[in-house]
Parts: sequence; structure tokens; C-alpha cells
Amino acid sequence: MDTFVNLISNISWWLWIIIVLVIIAIRDIIQKKHTISHNFPIVGHFRYMLEKIGPELRQYLVANNREELPFNRIERGWIYASAKKENNYEGFGTDRDIYAHQHIFINNAMMPYKVEDNHPHASDKTFLPCAKVIGAYNKRRKPYRPGSVINVSAMSFGSLSAKAVESLNKGVKIAGAYHNTGEGGLSPYHSYGGDVVFHFGTGYFGVRAADGGFSMEKMVQLVENNPFIRAIEVKLSQGAKPGKGGVLPGAKITPQIAEIRGVEVGKDVLSPPNHKAFSNVPELVDFIEAIADKTGLPVGIKAAIGKLEQWEELADIMVKTGKGPDFITVDGGEGGTGAAPPSFADHVSLPWVYGFGDLYKLFQSKELSERIVFIGSGKLGFPAKAAMAFAMGADCINVAREAMMSIGCIQAQVCHTNTCPSGVATQNKWLQNGIDPTLKSERLAQYFKTFRKEFIEITHAAGYEHPCQFKMTDIEVNVDDHNLSKELNNTYGYEKTVVPFNGIQNLKDCQYLGGKA
Repeated sequence: MDTFVNLISNISWWLWIIIVLVIIAIRDIIQKKHTISHNFPIVGHFRYMLEKIGPELRQYLVANNREELPFNRIERGWIYASAKKENNYEGFGTDRDIYAHQHIFINNAMMPYKVEDNHPHASDKTFLPCAKVIGAYNKRRKPYRPGSVINVSAMSFGSLSAKAVESLNKGVKIAGAYHNTGEGGLSPYHSYGGDVVFHFGTGYFGVRAADGGFSMEKMVQLVENNPFIRAIEVKLSQGAKPGKGGVLPGAKITPQIAEIRGVEVGKDVLSPPNHKAFSNVPELVDFIEAIADKTGLPVGIKAAIGKLEQWEELADIMVKTGKGPDFITVDGGEGGTGAAPPSFADHVSLPWVYGFGDLYKLFQSKELSERIVFIGSGKLGFPAKAAMAFAMGADCINVAREAMMSIGCIQAQVCHTNTCPSGVATQNKWLQNGIDPTLKSERLAQYFKTFRKEFIEITHAAGYEHPCQFKMTDIEVNVDDHNLSKELNNTYGYEKTVVPFNGIQNLKDCQYLGGKA
């Protein structure tokens, strides 16, 4: 034994390296799982290492400022700087290719809108509520005017971490916005004082009956116990994977998540593609009206847009009966904070501008555009894109990934792996500990305030008081050169319906603003 120990101890360090490499080489040759490692022992491992860190190398060293997707470095930098109240300006002119296809131009007025001394914007340069009251047309018992035109989109507790959800809710309270729960149910982390839009899908989490269907009793109880819920949103589909359900693995269902979602601990939970509560458009309308009647709240629907036949059926029913959703959230096919198969994320449903334009035009043709509050969702968290959205007919926008970035997301694109390095999209307790909800909530609020301030300034530059006044002719998009560029009305083939608007002060005095009533 001593002889063996002495032999081992006398082996030089460089010889140990050779021995280890020989063992790895033998292992590589014997295994058949990885062809590259088998054919190129030892050296083949570098290929897998480079592949693994490739996204990081491209993000920080290779890609230029305008090259990355889904959000390039300039876009992320603007959100980060805005959230931290840092200098978000750029010098020496734009580095964007302003002749590129689909580039947005906002037609400014010769003389901008003048803010008088007694105007709300004179004292608060970030005050920008929605110009429409949700639920007013259908005379819901509890109408709601969102206090902000930019709000947090549907992201569930479970998909996001507890501290991330807490940060978002505290942030919307500071910013006077609302927080959409996502379909994971109402959690304690949604209950820090911010206005909430309760959202549910085919899994009915939070309002789930024992058979996996919808429970009206639980819905009524939820609304009664949580008066900060201002509206209810029924998800028909989402931009990342429209028409596809999902599975929540049993391993991820903690006792807390099980209690919130109304499911069993440790058991896989299926969210099917279809709803149990309704199977056709007339039943959907009846379902919406039943919830609105029982709760008194405005009820809307969220969907990604593709075929329009059933949307036309919905519009016809609304015309005939005077009933239907109070708001419609249009999700773009470019959206998605969670996990989705590439075939769905890349190809199913239309991008926001195409989908929204098609849907708005349909409802406008039925003279329904005035009674519906249209909410846009799909990479609209930048003032110029928001101006285009409002010119097309949007009344509010919801942001998801932009909100995540404001509280620390670095676009690692590992939301589906539970290894989010910033702690935003993971249930890993260690990774979550990097989030300080007090600090991050301030950053979300500051991002919203900076967004609204710049959006107001763009609006004033165009000669208007509120973004609802934008017309299709105020925005142009590149088709080729300027002689071929088209205003939005010519690009998408309709004129936006005029939104009734009597001044910002009138919105400020509204009894339904921010759910005050």
C-alpha cells in the first residue's frame, strides 16, 4: 500500500493532466451519444462549450447595437436607463437606418400643443390616463378608467418569481397603473395595493372547480375578498402559442402554487387548448355577461389574431344584442414571456400591427369601435411604437418583457428552464434573493413615468393633448423610399374612429379614474 501511495505522490502534475485527458479521450471514443466527441476526442468538447456560451458571446461581444432580437441593445438600454432615471438620450444623431422597411415616422405639427399654466401636465408631466372608461357602454356596476395608458401585461406567479410579481405590483401602485395577474391565479404577491386585472385561461386557476372547469362561486368570492380587482380578462389565446394548451409539471407545484391555482401538489396540471365553460361564440358572450352580472366588473377577452370568421360572428352578436366584452386585448404573434414551441412562436398568429389592424377594421365596420376599449400587447413599450398603436386605434398598451427588463431581466432567454440569472423568471430561491422589491418597484414605476413623459412630449409635438387624438395620417411607415412611404390609413386600409375626448383635466376629474369609485 505504501508503495502505491509513494508511486501516486511521485507523479508530476503535468503527468496527471495527461492521464485525465487520456481517460476523457477513451470515454469519448467508447460513448456513442455524441458523434462529435466520438470522432474528435477531447477537442469535440470545445464545440459544445462554445455552443453553450454562444448567445452570451453574441449578445455582449459580436452583435451590434441594433441587431439583436427580440429586443436589441439600444432598446434594452433605453428601458434600463429610464427605469433607473439615468440619461436615456443619444448623441450625434440616430444610428438607426431610418430608410429601413417598416421604420416609423411621426408627423410633427409646425407648432406643438401648448401646455397652459393650469393644465395637469404643467404640474405632472407623467399624468396620462386612458381616454375611455372600461365598462361604461355596457353600464357595468363598477366601471374603470385605467390611470395609465401603459400597464403590466399578463404574467403569472409561477412563471415569474414571487419577488418579481411583488416588485411589479408595488411598482404599478406607485405609477398609478394596473397589473394583469396572468392565468396563474391571484397570489399574495399581487396584493400590495396596485390595481389588478384578474386574468384566467382554460385552466381556470384561482377560480377552478373540482372537475377542472370554471367556478362562478369562486369568482364572486375572489372579487368580494379583493376589491382592488378592477376588471376580469378571459384568455382565448396568447401571442406565443395561440391554440395550444400547456402542462405545469407536478415537480414545480409547491403547496403555495397549488393553493393559489386550486390544484393538487405534485400532480401535473393540463391547460387544454379549449375552454370548458363555453364552446362557441354565443356561449362566450353569455359567459362574459354572466361574470359581469355576478361581479359588477368590466369583462374583456384576450387573443392573438388569425382567422376572422368567429370575430365577425362576435361582432354581429354584439350589434344584435348590445352585449359582449367591454375590452379586447390584442396580443401580437411576436409576444411571449414563457415557453413555447418554435413552430408556434415563429409562425402561428399575426404580428400585432397586422392582427390589430384586421380586427379593428372589422369592429369599426360594424360601428362597434367606440364601445370597446382596445388594448395592445406586443413589443409596444416604446413611445414611438405606442404612438403608432394609438393612431391605429389602441386605447391602452400592456407590456410584459419591457416590464421584466425594468426590474432586472437581461434577456438571457432561459425563462423556460427555471435558471433565470436575474431571478425574475425562476422559482429558485437563491436566484430570487437578488431581487429587492422595494428598489425594483421604484424602477418599474420610473420606467412607466419616463415612458408616459416621452409619450406626452411626442403627442404634444404632433399638436395633440392626448394620444387618443392621433390619426392614421399622423404616422408613416417606410415601404421603400419616401415617395412610396405610406401613411397608416393607406397601409392598413382604414381610418381610426375618433375617440371622444374633452381634455386631460376631464380625465383627471373622472370618478372612475384608477378605480376610485
